[in-house]
Amino acid sequence: MANTKKNKQKNQNKKLTPVQQDYKELSQKHEPKRPVVLNCIRAFISGGIICLIGECIRQFFIHYGGFDEKRAGDPTVAVLILISVIITSLGFYDKIAQWAGAGSAVPVTGFANSMASAAIEHRREGIVLGIGTNMFKLAGSVIVFGTVAAFVIALFHFLFIPGSSGGS
Repeated sequence: MANTKKNKQKNQNKKLTPVQQDYKELSQKHEPKRPVVLNCIRAFISGGIICLIGECIRQFFIHYGGFDEKRAGDPTVAVLILISVIITSLGFYDKIAQWAGAGSAVPVTGFANSMASAAIEHRREGIVLGIGTNMFKLAGSVIVFGTVAAFVIALFHFLFIPGSSGGS
């Protein structure tokens, strides 16, 4: 795979004129270095804060909502999705994501942000063709993969683990 990438790059470089090649080399030379360590620290901190907020919400549902530890996860996820959609619609999520990088892509909040962003961006095109179609371009593949993976795991569990015919 690495050789293919290098060969492609060499072929692209052969197609460039000498002036284009000089410009490409000059621009690569002046390209700023990415602060990888700083980006990792920011992602760790922001992802941790999002998870901490989720845990605080979960504990709230356990102590004040009458949920047990197993069942407190569902309303916690719903609240995190709601918070993410509200922050996205107010325009703050993008600012947080610029600073946080990958840390803001914690699955629930990142997925909710991508859905809400697509819905907001395409709302002028109508409910079905704008919001519905564009919102599920990204989400559709995630939902299909999740459904298929859950089916395969459930089938495996049912076939190979004794006494797993369902029920709680």
